[in-house]
Amino acid sequence: MDRETGAEVNATGPANARGQARGEPVPAPRAALGGLAGDPRLPIWIMRALMALAAGIGVTIWQGWRLGLTAAAFIAIADTVYRSRTTSVIPASVRVTSAQRRTRRRLLLLRPAGYVALHRRSIPGSDSVIDHLVIGPGGVFALDSERWDRRLPVRSVSTDLLYHGPYSQRDRLKHADWEARQAAARLSEVLGETVSVRPAMAIYGPTIPWIVARLDGVDVFGGRRVRKYFKRQTRTSGAGRLEAGQIEDIHVAAALALPPAG
Repeated sequence: MDRETGAEVNATGPANARGQARGEPVPAPRAALGGLAGDPRLPIWIMRALMALAAGIGVTIWQGWRLGLTAAAFIAIADTVYRSRTTSVIPASVRVTSAQRRTRRRLLLLRPAGYVALHRRSIPGSDSVIDHLVIGPGGVFALDSERWDRRLPVRSVSTDLLYHGPYSQRDRLKHADWEARQAAARLSEVLGETVSVRPAMAIYGPTIPWIVARLDGVDVFGGRRVRKYFKRQTRTSGAGRLEAGQIEDIHVAAALALPPAG
């Protein structure tokens, strides 16, 4: 689940929607410009145009307009070729996000504390992917890694409402809970006993004005708190604490029940 900018849920639990077929009406110029402004490649095009323009003007002043035009074209072509060779062609749906990479590093440091993790696991029968299934002394967790726009504040107005700027994140919370329930059902089926999976969400980017908040059944906290969160779960697990043998059994069952994504 790619959540770098944070606005809509990418899932097949709570449904989502994602061109325009040939033969449909041609969009109005203003709408077309709006679509262009939202194209993630726009900054690259602007930078390429500026580099070509600068090269063209410089060579024109020095050697004349013919060579200046040639230099501008050369810069534009060279930049296009360079980016085509260095830009990933992996679809966004299977690309590991920066938030996921940061969480992976933090989870790796929890191994001495008894935690293991499976990353980017598919939920069979759906397009959904659990970012991290974490298993350890504190229990089993379906952890989402989110990167949101740091310019927009994060706030909660009740125990079940989460906002990023003016945008409600209710669907994201519902989806996180749905993923955890799906994981629990599949693990329970493989092991032949009830396994509980707790939904959690680590947010990178904006400041999170709390330590850990339980919102609509999902633990929400800042990405920097990943290690502290799981260590706290170990301390508070009480009678529900998992032993090493149980952790290994669930780890093996998860590898069978939740296949790798992509």
